[in-house]
Amino acid sequence: MKNIYLSVFSFLLLSISIQAQEQVSITKTEVLTKVSENNMSIKISEEEFKQAKADYSQTNAIFLPNISASHTGIATTNPLMAFGSKLNQEILTQNDFNPALLNNPSQIENYTTKFEILQPLINLDGIYQRKAAKSKMEAMSLKTERTQDYLAFEVEKAYMQLQLAYKAVAVLEKAHEAANANKELADNSFKQGYLQRADVLNVEVRVTEVQNQLQAAKSNVQNASNYLSFLMNDESYVLYTPTDSLTVATFNVADKSISENRSDIKAMQLATNAYEAMNKADRMAFLPRLNAFGSYELHDDQIFQGDANGYLFGAQLSWDIFQGSKRFGKAKKSKSELEQSKLEYTQYVSQSNLELNKAKRAFLDADNKLKLTTLALEQSEESLRIRTNRFKEGLEKTSDLLMAETQYAQKQLEYYQTIFEYNYAQAYLQFLTKE
Repeated sequence: MKNIYLSVFSFLLLSISIQAQEQVSITKTEVLTKVSENNMSIKISEEEFKQAKADYSQTNAIFLPNISASHTGIATTNPLMAFGSKLNQEILTQNDFNPALLNNPSQIENYTTKFEILQPLINLDGIYQRKAAKSKMEAMSLKTERTQDYLAFEVEKAYMQLQLAYKAVAVLEKAHEAANANKELADNSFKQGYLQRADVLNVEVRVTEVQNQLQAAKSNVQNASNYLSFLMNDESYVLYTPTDSLTVATFNVADKSISENRSDIKAMQLATNAYEAMNKADRMAFLPRLNAFGSYELHDDQIFQGDANGYLFGAQLSWDIFQGSKRFGKAKKSKSELEQSKLEYTQYVSQSNLELNKAKRAFLDADNKLKLTTLALEQSEESLRIRTNRFKEGLEKTSDLLMAETQYAQKQLEYYQTIFEYNYAQAYLQFLTKE
């Protein structure tokens, strides 16, 4: 009896807390909108795309020049530096060629303002590195798209879970009302001597069981509501109520197969393309590079002045012939990474087809189960109606009525659970076959 009172007390506390919590009606469309705007996974994916885009922008360096400016000041008595500084400043005189002054010059100051430009002309490894960076950027864009698709599917599932939780509460509330009504009827029958005390206790146990189930169902409502808040990045954690109840839905799940145009599969193909480009870049690193260069200099013996000036331009063909086998190892590594990427792509497509076949079987199973649970629900409802009428007339045992009542509640819960599984199977098929 003490346990019964504790269960009733806990049930009342939970009911009061749920009623006191703010309840907000929300549609699935509203959830999808808020998730697309606020979900942290989408924002993280978008930042990853921005990083890949920034990496791609850096490869513009193979086409655009490097331009720098500097201002340098020196003071020296070094014979060569002193003579060169005077020559750059265009202040040499006949007297500066005196051997004594050449060998032991006075201190001279030189201030140089210099503008330099380096223009890449032929950089084959850089071109393939740019292609790899572009493939990576496009792959990250597709990853963001697939993340959005997944979260749309996750919203579909989470919203159905919320609908299912409310359906369970509704079923168990009716079962609780019926159990209380039967308890009242059993108490009256016991007072009139028609029932044994053991029968009344069985009814009370049934009431307690339903209360516990209802308490768990209301907790599930809060859990499902909180998960929706998490998906929407809403820290208020209000109690959401769906605008419609859980019903059998029909998605567009024609007999489709896994498409190579699905965003995540295309992303993996682009990743393979990136590895292929990097491998080519490593092999092109063995070839020479051609760069143009130029500079313009201003010289003076006063800071930030430039009475003398001159320029220089030219081209350089450079070739790193041997780097201690470093490039050989790097090329072998990128080749292995390319082969690994191809294998991972094949494995991923195969795994996706495996998931599709499983999802198709799950849908067929859910479709068959839905037909059976619908029939079982109708049968259990009719059985309960008959036994309730017979119990009121004293023609049915209490245990049989309780069994029929329990079975009807179970069949209702199984029916709505099957609707959830049926709708989920369709949504998952749609997610897997999305192009």
